[in-house]
Amino acid sequence: MNARLRHFLPFLSWPRPTASQLRADGFAGLTVGLMLLPQAIAYAALAGMPLQTGLYSAILPLVVATLFASSTRLGVGPTALSSLMVFAALAPMAEPGSAQWVMLAIWLALLAGMMQIALGLARMDWLMGVITMPVLSGFTQASALLIMASQVPALTGIPREAWQHISSAGQLWHTLQRVDAGALLFGAAGIAMLRLTRRYGAAIPWAALLLGLGALVSYGTDYAARGGAVVGDLQVQLHGLQWPGWPGVAALAELALPALVIALMSFVEVATSAKTEHALAATQWRAAQDLIAQGLAKISSGLSGGFSTSASLSRSAINHYAGAVSGWSNLICAAVVAIAALWLTPLLRHVPLALLAAVVVTGVMGLIRPRVFRQYWSFSRMEAMIALSTLGVTLATAPHLHWGVLAGLLLNLIYFMYQRLHPRIIEVGVYPEDGRLRDRHLWGLPPLSAHVLALRLDAGLDFATAAALEQRVTTAWEANPQLHSLCLVASSINNIDATGLETLYHLRTLVAKRKGKLYLSGMKLPLEQRLQEAGFLADTNLVQVLKTDAQTIEVLTQLDRAGKPVQMVNVQHPHP
Repeated sequence: MNARLRHFLPFLSWPRPTASQLRADGFAGLTVGLMLLPQAIAYAALAGMPLQTGLYSAILPLVVATLFASSTRLGVGPTALSSLMVFAALAPMAEPGSAQWVMLAIWLALLAGMMQIALGLARMDWLMGVITMPVLSGFTQASALLIMASQVPALTGIPREAWQHISSAGQLWHTLQRVDAGALLFGAAGIAMLRLTRRYGAAIPWAALLLGLGALVSYGTDYAARGGAVVGDLQVQLHGLQWPGWPGVAALAELALPALVIALMSFVEVATSAKTEHALAATQWRAAQDLIAQGLAKISSGLSGGFSTSASLSRSAINHYAGAVSGWSNLICAAVVAIAALWLTPLLRHVPLALLAAVVVTGVMGLIRPRVFRQYWSFSRMEAMIALSTLGVTLATAPHLHWGVLAGLLLNLIYFMYQRLHPRIIEVGVYPEDGRLRDRHLWGLPPLSAHVLALRLDAGLDFATAAALEQRVTTAWEANPQLHSLCLVASSINNIDATGLETLYHLRTLVAKRKGKLYLSGMKLPLEQRLQEAGFLADTNLVQVLKTDAQTIEVLTQLDRAGKPVQMVNVQHPHP
């Protein structure tokens, strides 16, 4: 019972920290906390939430995720991608920043969290494998472009509504004349400084220093008094957990699909960082436990007044580079953000919103990598098309981002099924240098026998591949009437289903009509046992098992000499 409890509550297995470990974790926690503070506020703005809710999403969720996860050093909290997906999901349903918006965002976090917990408890972490790299790359790059576009209002000082109502070149020119030069200057300077400072130490909280400097400049120039948009007074209230109001069944139904996409995509973000952490620590990643932890973090975020969280690759990397050795670094990071939220938020009052936009833009610029599409194209044009299609659909259907993910998944499923329905089936011959059976057309080899069609199926024999195998056999037999037997090299067949078994029976019937025999060569023991249990191997006059390549070559060579099927008796070879 104690071991089982520790399995579900990993923090019970944490070792007692030493003084040196606490110093290392303390420095890392302080560093990431100073980085998380401006990002949390900036990503709240990206999600259309009141700015203080970003702080709510950065404190308790980080503590919960760290305590319950197997990956204890992940930078959990608001991220650019999750914040954009929150905004996209709620944009058709409410006004950004309104009470209705906040309530729906909380429910979105609760639904996504419950879905992740359910997937984790059911050990369905394998489901994340359906989001392939082409789909993920197309979606994240499209999301990065949308995130950057969403920051244009803050960077120019022109309200979002003004940009949305532009329908002609004249209106665009008129709108551009309203650009706030101060916002543009703050934003451009912020982006340039954040890009340049990356060269001078990733563990330095440049974003926090930039916001502090920007607040001083804004205060000294009376930027807010002259009409500039600033953070203003943050109404931070670190209250207990509260259940949100009931939005109605219709609203929950509308949130269900976006919540599922957030649950899947946010865990893909988590997996990227978690695999790196465990690879560096040489430990085993318990993906199902991390799913549960991320679900609990989302629920705690919602109940504390925040929105959906995920794992930030950049903050996780900074935590590592700063010397974090355990989950204590994240607990210290949460404490730093909590202290700042309670007593230091007045210092953010004069921070220009354009600087927050600069933090968001620089945070996603690294996600835009057009070279990846060229790499996909050179390796697999179909997967390159899947990535480009995902990007295009995501951009075209914005703000309904889930359609981009679903389009990518559908295209990927179609491609997967096409590959399964068209397996690699080769005719084999003897390679003279090592005596092994290889693709005779690729290597220019003679056939194994003039009377036997020798094929190798490089896939499982199931409902997806059975028809292709049967068609290949019948086509070859129609073109070569001298063939009377079939040798199926089964060394690559790892599984068989009822459809595959029925196909073997049909092939056995076909060779029987030609007074030949079906040879099964190189079967793995589990496959042979299943066929034995099904009674397929009982009639040795129609089916003969050949254990090795050498035995296969020997039997088919004798067959050519005799002109009829050869019966092997009392030949014992170990199973491959």
